[in-house]
Amino acid sequence: MKQGKKSGSIWKNKGFQSLAASLLCILIGLLVGYIVLLIINPAGATEAIKTIVENFLYYPSRAAQLKYLGNTLVKTVPLIMCSLSILFAYKVGLFNIGAAGQYVVGAGASLYCALAFGMPWYVCLIAAIIAGCILGGISGALKAYCNVNEVISCIMLNWISLYAVNMLLANVKETASPYTLTLASTNKAALLPSLGLGQFFSNNQYVTIAIPLAVIISIVVWVVLEKTMFGYELKATGFNKFAAKYCGMKEKRNIILTMVIAGGLASMGAGLFYLTGFEQWQTTASAVPAMGFNGIAAAFLGGLNPIGAIFSSYFIQHITNGGAYVDKTMYSAQIADFISALIIYLCGFVLFFKSFMDKRADRKAEAKALAAKNDGENGKGGDK
Repeated sequence: MKQGKKSGSIWKNKGFQSLAASLLCILIGLLVGYIVLLIINPAGATEAIKTIVENFLYYPSRAAQLKYLGNTLVKTVPLIMCSLSILFAYKVGLFNIGAAGQYVVGAGASLYCALAFGMPWYVCLIAAIIAGCILGGISGALKAYCNVNEVISCIMLNWISLYAVNMLLANVKETASPYTLTLASTNKAALLPSLGLGQFFSNNQYVTIAIPLAVIISIVVWVVLEKTMFGYELKATGFNKFAAKYCGMKEKRNIILTMVIAGGLASMGAGLFYLTGFEQWQTTASAVPAMGFNGIAAAFLGGLNPIGAIFSSYFIQHITNGGAYVDKTMYSAQIADFISALIIYLCGFVLFFKSFMDKRADRKAEAKALAAKNDGENGKGGDK
């Protein structure tokens, strides 16, 4: 009987549900991707899916493996921050689709401070956070005081942010290209300090303190949401802002503050990425970076848990990078993006899978309760 209770509790456990649902999304996505590879060219399908999953392990030498592992980690950092931005707002009942625009202004503020004013990395990072907080706060204020849907205001601000940043960074771009000047040649003080793991990433200068910072911030977000009165107030406002107001909570302040924090997280992700010097901003970009939108997938794949978001962000970036090593004579370079898109699409069913597990556990518990009742009645009948 004890074993049955234990089994039922596992199925009802939210952590187990999130993990199981996420793994199911990944497995289904990889399976469907493999079937598509078989349809395109069955001869190389097995090798292609293996290459995508392996990523940096594709290289035979340990030095090369560590170098490209470092690249994957560098690109994972902004994805973690964007996923934290999405889930933080979602926990409070807001859908921050503006993480993409907040990421853009974070990139713009950090790079402009570094290239135009020659400021050190910590000032540039603070500037990025402030820019994102302001942009997020605009959407929060419109929601709180004018009841403007945050999705609408965020989408509009995404495009305003993109073109404003393009114009701003055009002042600090290379003469012969649309890309911004490199930090290494213009202002080395703006580069984030190295992580200090030379024995592991000696041939990758882009592995910086951004990686542990993203993990620490994930833990801090978890603590704030789950272990503090402030987090409780924010979530209570998300569940029912009228009830929160009745209980004496400042629901308007909480909505604005939520979007301010969410905006700061996304823009900090941009700062942590561009201040490594890994990439330059293209001032002719006509599309908002996908990082903010991929953060939605990472947040849901991680079960809307800040700690889970670390692992889901890494996985999405892992298979995305792995697609670069697929044989281009057989398959398109976008095949990994296609598979990750499948997994992202399936993330929309995470809540469905969790609901299914809840119902399954309830049916099991109901069947056991009914069986116990029947056993008790039969026992009484036998005694008589």
